[in-house]
Amino acid sequence: MFNKNIKLVIAALIFAYAIYQFVEGFIGNGIALILLAGIFVFLYFRNEFILLAFLRMRKQDFVGTDKWLNKIKNPQVALTTKQQGYYNYLKGIMTSQTNLTQAEKYFKKALKLGLSMDYDVAMAKLSLAGISMQKRRKREATMLLNEAKKLDKQNMLKDQIKMMQDQLKRI
Repeated sequence: MFNKNIKLVIAALIFAYAIYQFVEGFIGNGIALILLAGIFVFLYFRNEFILLAFLRMRKQDFVGTDKWLNKIKNPQVALTTKQQGYYNYLKGIMTSQTNLTQAEKYFKKALKLGLSMDYDVAMAKLSLAGISMQKRRKREATMLLNEAKKLDKQNMLKDQIKMMQDQLKRI
C-alpha cells in the first residue's frame, strides 16, 4: 500500500499529533492516535500484502495467495530484507507446483535473505530437498534433510522428513 519509509513518516506525524492532543488535554484522543501510529510501525516490519498472502495460503487458496503477492510491484524497494525472504519463500511455494527450477531459485534466495522462524527455514530446506530428490541429487537432498531435521524443534515436519528419507533410500 505505502512505501516502507512513508509508513514511518506517517507514524511519526500521527505520534506528534498525539502528543499535541495530550498537551491540549484530550487524553483519550492521544491514546487512540498512539495506537494508530503503532499500526503503521507494525506494518513497517510486517508487510500487509505478505500477511494477507499468508492468510490465503493457510486456507489453501493458491489463487488468492498469488493475487496478494502480485500486488507487491517492486519487492527489492518496497520490502525490508526479511520481508523479501518471506516474499521469495511464498513465491517458491506457489511455483513448486508448476516449475521446480524456478521454485528452487526462490527458495535459495529466501534462505539467503533470511527467514525469522526456524520452522520456515526448515520448511524451505525440506522443499529444496524434495526438489533435489526430483533432480536426482541424492547427496544435496540428504544434507538438506538433515539440516531441516535439526531446525524442526517442535517435530512439526517429522512425518514429512521421515517420508522423504525413506524415498531417498530407494534412489
